[in-house]
Amino acid sequence: MPTGDDNHHGDPPPPPEDAGYGDVTGGELFGVPGYDWADVAVLGPAMAGRAVRARDAAHAVRAVGRRVSFLVLRQGSSTVQCVVAAGGEGDAGMARFAAGLSRESVVDVAGVVSVPREPVRGTAQQQVEIQVKKLYCISRATPNLPISIDDAARSEEDVARAKAAGEQLVHVGQDKRLDYRVIDLRTPANQAIFRVQCEVENIFRQVLLSEGFVGIHTPKLIGGSSEGGAAVFKLDYNGQPACLAQSPQLHKQMAICGGFERVFEVGPVFRAEDSNTHRHLCEFVGLDMEMAIKDHYSEVCDVVDRLFVAMFDHLNKNCAKELEAIHRQYPFKPLKYLPKTLRIEYDEGIRMLKEAGVHVEAMGDLNTEAEKKLGELVQAKYDTDFYLLCRYPSAVRPFYTMPCSDDPRYSNSFDVFVRGEEIISGAQRVHVPELLARQAEARGIDAGSIAAYVDSFRYGAAARRVRRRAGEGGDALLRRRQHQEGVALPARSQKADPLNQRVYLEKSLTI
Repeated sequence: MPTGDDNHHGDPPPPPEDAGYGDVTGGELFGVPGYDWADVAVLGPAMAGRAVRARDAAHAVRAVGRRVSFLVLRQGSSTVQCVVAAGGEGDAGMARFAAGLSRESVVDVAGVVSVPREPVRGTAQQQVEIQVKKLYCISRATPNLPISIDDAARSEEDVARAKAAGEQLVHVGQDKRLDYRVIDLRTPANQAIFRVQCEVENIFRQVLLSEGFVGIHTPKLIGGSSEGGAAVFKLDYNGQPACLAQSPQLHKQMAICGGFERVFEVGPVFRAEDSNTHRHLCEFVGLDMEMAIKDHYSEVCDVVDRLFVAMFDHLNKNCAKELEAIHRQYPFKPLKYLPKTLRIEYDEGIRMLKEAGVHVEAMGDLNTEAEKKLGELVQAKYDTDFYLLCRYPSAVRPFYTMPCSDDPRYSNSFDVFVRGEEIISGAQRVHVPELLARQAEARGIDAGSIAAYVDSFRYGAAARRVRRRAGEGGDALLRRRQHQEGVALPARSQKADPLNQRVYLEKSLTI
């Protein structure tokens, strides 16, 4: 089969009795001699005159008379117009065949790249089109699709504007999207979200590797709760109680005690949270890191600062097309961030809230409304959406958090916020086994269930540990609704899912 590098590897012959167009039955691969495979995304005027071959979905089909048809071929998020006209190797039969194709059918197009007299409207590739010489249908889609790509790609704002103007546009709801997720994934926004998600994970790995971190994988089936509380999935493992890991932090700390100094992990996290908000997730992909520190826990804040600034810079520079595709369906404001990330202490945040007339409990955790308001106040005062809030009260942090040496009412901890929503939680870890056991018992956690973790600090442990977790953020890059699309095949309805994980869909963009 011809390829872009002209390495043909002994192409299979074309279909028998080949007329240059038609349905391909039997699923056999075949060659089209003289045509090189090309990605729609890379087509350009410089390729004019080249014989190319492309295979993907028929996004739209339009007949102009009996001898000309226009076919829009969609490959991922890229589209190109293909002209099927009588004459040359083609004939009126090919144009009629093209006109009869159903949308979303998978087609194999072989033709010559040409430059249209005027830019093509409505396609990603506007400066070129393909003059079709051969056209095969590999897989016909049912003529009446349950949802259309155009409808599924429509923003809620477009639907609302049309309604206000007395017009009616089809709106594809969440349940319908899940019912036909394989079609919904084809929208430009969803294609872009997964590519941005991939870039986020890649830059996370690259930056941490450059900072001396080692990637690890920790168990997800464990013998006891890793964070305490009721938000844990419990199960029976051959007669023994077990849990799905709420977090990898205990094993990450054990890796540090094992001499790794700096580790990170990208992996699933499970929370048995019975809530229908975008901040409560039954399952998400977490980006975790753990590092030994030398002088102060602010060292990890420095790493987080460099990591996220690099991430934001990378996405703005390299993912402009994807972000624009997401913006069209899920409008969002560009993220404001500083070259050196702002850090404020908990007490300063409380003062800002009180001065703004917000009632907050002394030494208490911030509720959602207070966090959102603080985000607005920080943005107004410092002109940034991205900041760190440090030195939380010990009472509102997990049992393994180290109290401040100057005032044990506070802890060596921090949260990272984007537009008033927490996306990261981190802290220095208690490395003294006796203190660790006491604080666990005080939080209602059976120390025996985490004995291996506690004992790991009895064999020699560095004085300080810091860990951070990302993945639950609501608004780090995109607004909340975009995170609904950040999972390919989410768990389904209450009927199909005894755990009632309707929130599966609100999985974050793994920031």
